[in-house]
Amino acid sequence: MFAIVDIETCGGKFAYQHGRIIDICIIVHDGLQVVDKFSTLINPDCHIGSFYTKLSGITNEMVKDAPRFHEIAKEILHYTEGKIFVAHNSAFDYNFIKAEFASLGYNFRRDTLCTVRLSRKLIPGKRSYSLGNLCESLGIVIHDRHRAEGDAVATAKLLDILLQLKTQSPTYKSAKVEQIMTSRVDNIKRYILNKLPESCGVYYFLDKDQNIIYIGKSKNMYQRAISHFNNDQKKAKEMLQNLYNVDFVETGSELLALLKESEEIKKHKPRFNHMRKADQFSHSIDCIEEDGVIQFRIVPYETSTACLLAFTSYASARERLEMWIDEKQLCLQYCGLTDAGSVCFNHQIKKCHGICAGLEEAEDYNRRAEQIRHEMAYPNHHFILFDRGRTHEEEAFIYIRNGKFAGYGYLPHDIQISDIAELQSYMESKTYYPDADLLVKVWLRQNEKVKLKVLD
Repeated sequence: MFAIVDIETCGGKFAYQHGRIIDICIIVHDGLQVVDKFSTLINPDCHIGSFYTKLSGITNEMVKDAPRFHEIAKEILHYTEGKIFVAHNSAFDYNFIKAEFASLGYNFRRDTLCTVRLSRKLIPGKRSYSLGNLCESLGIVIHDRHRAEGDAVATAKLLDILLQLKTQSPTYKSAKVEQIMTSRVDNIKRYILNKLPESCGVYYFLDKDQNIIYIGKSKNMYQRAISHFNNDQKKAKEMLQNLYNVDFVETGSELLALLKESEEIKKHKPRFNHMRKADQFSHSIDCIEEDGVIQFRIVPYETSTACLLAFTSYASARERLEMWIDEKQLCLQYCGLTDAGSVCFNHQIKKCHGICAGLEEAEDYNRRAEQIRHEMAYPNHHFILFDRGRTHEEEAFIYIRNGKFAGYGYLPHDIQISDIAELQSYMESKTYYPDADLLVKVWLRQNEKVKLKVLD
């Protein structure tokens, strides 16, 4: 079932004093034909400017005695409940309605389908995909353009054409309409989405025996879950067929979500996770300085003394080191990949500036090598990184000790930590895996404005 929606507003964005809905129409479509309709003007409790009056023909006088949004909110819920929310440029209509409900303290959630996007897939090559131009090219006459009912009726006729095109050709199996799930998966989808909040955290997909089959993280767990149900790949569909329940942990901090997801995947090794399962690290890339030259070496992890990054195999360490060599034109000899004292092959093909042949000064070479060491190092050797908590009364922290990740947790805003032992009492996890350091370092590079407390 589809709820085809169109609205008219008195502003480009939702706002309490301007930018409210002034006209709405909802057409219920069962996939074959229109079966119901709801349409009304709405008093926005604010002035309708001349621009929007000229666009829609709706005046302040026309909406003076119209119902306010809260008076017709139940009707909107009724006509859209259990249906796919369809609109031409659905993000605009959906976000306005969602914002109106949010002002009433209600979280409006519906699956959406955008006829602009669907039209681009099913009817490629059009000059314009605006509702007016697209309908004109398809022979759809719009009565009362820029009024909610007129545009909604036209969108319903457009949806009829799109549904017909979809069924006529197997070429369009990737279109979103094709992704409407079987009844069991559809029921699970509603159940899962009703449980997940629109907040940052880690979520756990469970099978019928409550075994964890997938672990994920997101700044918005609800929206991320939707993407799983819209994934048309074979493995994703197999996971959905095994999905029966969900659990989640809110983290507030995106970095904590990254760290917890990685740790939990290693602990539970879920069937449908592919990344970060390995918990044994065999090699590292060490950074040393000998004879005045910064050098990199792949060494066994247990013998590492100056680890920049740790890896679960020699091949993955070699791949990362070769990437640095190409990016910074490093010397194979000073990366431990050719015999010492010889001119490296990269110099012969002009990918090394010739430090191995005595043609480049160590200072110039070190300048490029130092860029890698700087990117892969922490800003300090011993510090606490603070981030957003789960509530306003707390903040998350990540503890780095001796250049390594040492744990994470949450601190009340009103507490003053006097020593490390007290800090450790607030840690929720102290499990160390070497790739946690990479997660923190990458996050620090991507987030310049961070709160750090450097320790002695």
